[in-house]
Order: sequence, then C-alpha cells, then structure tokens
Amino acid sequence: MIIRKSAAEIEVMREAGRITARALRIVGESVRPGVTTRQLDRVAEEAIREEGAVPAFLGYNGFPATICASVNEQVVHGIPGDRVLGRGDILSVDVGAIVDGYYGDSAFTFPVGEVGGEAVRLMDATREALSAGVAQCVPGMRLSDIGDAVQRVAEGAGFSVVREYVGHGIGRAMHEEPQIANFGPPGRGPVLKPGMVFAIEPMINAGAAAVRSLPDGWTVVTADRRPSAHFEHTVAVTETGPDVLTVE
Repeated sequence: MIIRKSAAEIEVMREAGRITARALRIVGESVRPGVTTRQLDRVAEEAIREEGAVPAFLGYNGFPATICASVNEQVVHGIPGDRVLGRGDILSVDVGAIVDGYYGDSAFTFPVGEVGGEAVRLMDATREALSAGVAQCVPGMRLSDIGDAVQRVAEGAGFSVVREYVGHGIGRAMHEEPQIANFGPPGRGPVLKPGMVFAIEPMINAGAAAVRSLPDGWTVVTADRRPSAHFEHTVAVTETGPDVLTVE
C-alpha cells in the first residue's frame, strides 16, 4: 500500500529534505583530490546534526556511516573509509536526514577535479534521467511512467540502467512502498495521486547494466568495472505536479 502524506507531513519532510540538500552541498564543497571518504562522512554528519536533525543512514540496518560514498565503479552503498580521492575520479554521495520522525533522501555524483568526457556525459545523462523521472510525478500518471522516462534518457545517451536497485516510497520510514524501477514499460502500476512521496534515484552505468556486491556486504560495483553515476531527489506528488523536497 502506498501511504499518502498530509500537507503537514509533507512540510516536515520538506525540512528533512532541506537539511539533506544542505549536507549534500557542504560535502560537495569539500570534494577534492587528496580527501578521504571518511573525512567527507564527518563533514556530512556535522552538517546534519548542527541543524538538529539525525543522520538517516547511520546505523540503518547496521550501516556504519552517515553517507554512502561510492567511487567510480562503485554503484551504491560504498562505505566511507581511508580511500583517498584522486583527480579524475567521480564520487556518488547518498545521504539522508530525519526530522521529527520523517525522512529526506538525496544523492549527487561529484567530479573530483578534472574528469574525462565519458564521466561528464554519464553524470549529465544521469542527472537528466532524474529530471525526466521527476517530471512524471503528476496526478493521473502511472508509477511505471517514472522508470520509463529514466530509461529513455539513459539508454538514449548510450548508457545502461541498473535493474537490481531501485527508488522507493519514503516518509516515516526510509523505504516504504512502492519500489520504483528505473526502467519501463510505461502505463503500468498504481495511478499517482497527491500526497504520494517518492525517492527517485537513477543509477546509470557507463558500460553494461550488470552489478555485483562486494564481500563487505554493502558496496555494489559494476560487473565490468566501468563507472557508474547516481542522482536522487525526494519528490511529492501534488495537484499541480512534482514538488522536489530535497532542495535548500
């Protein structure tokens, strides 16, 4: 069942989204060659806590950090540590915050210094795919229209869509129904209605779509070790269309 949120609940989620977006921005300002992902994790935790919010990922199902920090071929759920970022890397940061029991969730892929043309195209295509998916969050559309829009942009740019990991409903839990695939076909699934809130998060690979999990039990990498990018927003469906909550 998809839990629809009241206007008051959405306003609390907007505050969680604002704090999430702020933390993501501050982390991005700290991304540079020579920085470790553990240092960025501390930056994110401080940014969230100084706003009076709680890091959503820290301790979630045992996850040991505030951010997921996924470098290059790492798709999602990378654990921050002693890895030093180098010029030409790309870093996907996923972060969330909790305010009064409600969640915000967002992700962004950052270039580390100057990056190559393929990486730039991959990041641009993934960001555009997210925008296309968000644009479908209109009353009367079907849930699978979101994934179809994402897939069309990603594959149209020559990239592939990860199948195993998807977006999700969000509210008083990080992951609520429904799951939101990043591929079609369109016109299927529940009809979108005002009050539905989704975390839409394309994960797009430069090479093949196949992924695998590392022995740490968290980190997911591309099977062919080509780069991957990840962008995400928390979005409410309203009478007038999509309302992106993870913005400052």
